[in-house]
Amino acid sequence: MNYKAKLKDIKAFVFDFDGVMTDGSVWMYADRETVRCGNIKDGYAIQYAVKKGYIIALISGATSLSINNRMESLGVTRIYTGCANKMATYVTFLRENGLQENQVLCMGDDIPDYEIMSHCGVAACPADAATEIKEMADYISIYAGGKGCVRDVIEQTLRLHGNWFHRDAVNW
Repeated sequence: MNYKAKLKDIKAFVFDFDGVMTDGSVWMYADRETVRCGNIKDGYAIQYAVKKGYIIALISGATSLSINNRMESLGVTRIYTGCANKMATYVTFLRENGLQENQVLCMGDDIPDYEIMSHCGVAACPADAATEIKEMADYISIYAGGKGCVRDVIEQTLRLHGNWFHRDAVNW
């Protein structure tokens, strides 16, 4: 089935952080603090989807106060970091939010994301994802991690649902 046909059922998005919302680079400082770089257009799409009533979740193996701060600033309240078992976290997320697998778009970029991506309505990945992820994905974004892939999948979904920005709705 074409991935766009599956987008009609999507009510929630689950994203990995490093390699999806970032380009995977981590700057490491002597005080053990790490810094990552995100994409402002991805951030805009996330907060827009939240305002439109979509459920957004982050399921990541990484832990950093900056990750939590970024997600909270975008209105995301379902933030799961330090996940050693992403599938267990995903199952809990589905149950707590009354969601079926077909209602979730999952975007990941590497092996730790494989299992949850195998149990969702639409499995998506950035253009620079690991080969194993690309091979199983329903959709491979034309954008790399941290370079607009999150915006890509959110915008496509919201456009299909008639929930994306429309210039005629703006009061000039």
